[in-house]
Amino acid sequence: MAEKIITAKLKANDRLCRRQLKKKTRKLKISKKLRIPKRYHEEALTKQGFTNIAGLDEVGRGALAGPLIAAAVILSVKKIYKIRDSKLLNSKLRNLLAAKIKKEARCYAIGKASVSEIKKLGLQPATYLAFKRAVSKLKAKPDFLLIDAYTLPESEILQKGIKKGDLICTSISAASIVAKDYRDKLMIKLHKKYPHYRFDLHKGYGTALHLERLKQYGPSKIHRQNFAPVKNLTF
Repeated sequence: MAEKIITAKLKANDRLCRRQLKKKTRKLKISKKLRIPKRYHEEALTKQGFTNIAGLDEVGRGALAGPLIAAAVILSVKKIYKIRDSKLLNSKLRNLLAAKIKKEARCYAIGKASVSEIKKLGLQPATYLAFKRAVSKLKAKPDFLLIDAYTLPESEILQKGIKKGDLICTSISAASIVAKDYRDKLMIKLHKKYPHYRFDLHKGYGTALHLERLKQYGPSKIHRQNFAPVKNLTF
């Protein structure tokens, strides 16, 4: 009975959030670059009694090399300005915001899925694994998860997957910034070990430069050799 009441409240919360978002954007069509994430979901859930609401996002799913990284962030009530989807920020601002989020959030955590785990499990299960690891490492146990696009199978914690959550939900945007900042720095470190591929420039994604270096030098130990662009290389 209690579960049905919570489900009904969450559906009502969804409708409220959609109405609020529609009302806010009715007069002005906002471009992607100017989209400011809001706390509508967090505020509605707080009114329902949830206290530890974690935002989750991942980075590196589409990369040809390096691990998949997920971040979980539970924000404090203090507002952090300039939070956006990490993909809309330059590296300097993203680095500054990641530091501020980690300092002022109630807590945050990173979860990883290695190249070998991605190969063994498949991309989707590896993504879930990284999310679950991030959640398990949070210092405060979350009572609700807001996740960009996904829901976690067999999760004991109530959750909601939000389409384009990194664009419209503050907690998810914060997680996207922390995850991307962490992974970018990791790929820069890996560049020192594998300088031929220039991971410092493309962070493992399939750019023209990366594909050119792959053809020239072949895949390294940190390349996802089961991904088609790497697997189908011809020399």
